Amino acid sequence: MAHGREPFLREPSGHDDAQTHTALPSVLARVLAFSAVIIASVCGGLMGFALGRLQWGESLSGWIFVAGAAGSALAAVGVAVVCVLVLRAMSEWADVASVKARRR
Repeated sequence: MAHGREPFLREPSGHDDAQTHTALPSVLARVLAFSAVIIASVCGGLMGFALGRLQWGESLSGWIFVAGAAGSALAAVGVAVVCVLVLRAMSEWADVASVKARRR
């Protein structure tokens, strides 16, 4: 601190005219991620159900249901992991872009 106050430290002021910055992605991005997880869950369940019907026929309906539920859960978890990684990357990109904009 030989040059005075550091530029990234701000003193509290009596008024907050500036918007607070948040690391959350936009509402649209979160809605699209949630929709992707739901669609993947439905598709995974349909694929698990179809695979169960091919494997066991009509005789073992309980196992067909288990295969559909397992396919649904696996697809939803897989897409949810990808969505979380994408949303985190978006927030990092936005943070880097805001730092570059502040330097100008």
